[in-house]
Amino acid sequence: MTHSPRSMLVTGGAGFIGCNYLSITLEADPELRVVNLDALTYAGHPASQRGVAEIFGERYALIEGDIRDAEAVRRVFSDHTIDTVVHFAAESHVDRSIDGPLDFIDTNIRGTANLLEAARAFWGDRRDVRFHHISTDEVFGSLGAEGFFTEDTPYDPSSPYSASKAASDHLVRAWQRTYGLPISLSNCSNNYGPYQFPEKLIPLIIANAVANHSLPVYGDGSNIRDWLFVEDHCRAIDLIVRCGQEGRTYNIGGHNEKTNLEVVHAICDLVDELVPRPDGSSRRDLVSFVKDRPGHDQRYAIDASRIEAELGWTPDHDFDGGLRATVEWYLANQAWCDEVTADKYDGSRLGLSPQNS
Repeated sequence: MTHSPRSMLVTGGAGFIGCNYLSITLEADPELRVVNLDALTYAGHPASQRGVAEIFGERYALIEGDIRDAEAVRRVFSDHTIDTVVHFAAESHVDRSIDGPLDFIDTNIRGTANLLEAARAFWGDRRDVRFHHISTDEVFGSLGAEGFFTEDTPYDPSSPYSASKAASDHLVRAWQRTYGLPISLSNCSNNYGPYQFPEKLIPLIIANAVANHSLPVYGDGSNIRDWLFVEDHCRAIDLIVRCGQEGRTYNIGGHNEKTNLEVVHAICDLVDELVPRPDGSSRRDLVSFVKDRPGHDQRYAIDASRIEAELGWTPDHDFDGGLRATVEWYLANQAWCDEVTADKYDGSRLGLSPQNS
């Protein structure tokens, strides 16, 4: 083990991946205290971390605050003697970045800089600290029919979202090279699983399929993503934070390449099995091909051999098992879906700015 966190700041812990990480890391380490700093915007909701507070009590604290507020970030470091940062907080939906790119610039770039500066100010020359930054495979751009993203793949972002994440990655590395800040990074493939806000592909298709609504698929549905079950991702992050080499980047992938249409059809089949239509017909007939997203990357695929070789991580879930668990969770948690989307998202299409509509 290279790092032993005791007082951890998790940013964005009320969001999808963050709320799953909170439970996993607190359960794994009974000595750990975690502060969750979250602005509780549309995709971060108290309902997503309610059970964490009930189970872990005084070892967990939620602070409503924005990483764009430099003073608020500094107070968290000062008040809670933070020795570890796990930085999830970000505007993360490509379609929303097309409609409103400046929110992504403010949060993902300036917010990350505020965290780095607070860490540098409070940690000084300490080496028993760690700043771990969570990024995405989208910073690498689009792959052709073959090949994989490695940690050495040049950055080539296509959307305002991925460009803002690429910029934040560069900041983290620059603070390590310039100031000696102990950092690590990870770039993950597409996550799925419990607590994902229902604007993203898998929960949106589940909700529409259950309601017998149209299932929108961008373009011809041939775009390929590598799908990673969220619990596998969180386990990888915790391993990197504790055992990863300082200054190192690790790619995290699920080894589950699927076209978007394959994913939609698999969801249809599961919903048909678990909530069959009265007439027994397939929900695949609800698929509707819609105008493609501007700048839509064709294929992502992760080479995760570094984290496997150096840290012994491999995903526990294949896509079929992970997707079944995900569909079953959403069917059992409709109340959560209703609560987090109330007055915030109606399922309508995003990402068609006026010049592209």
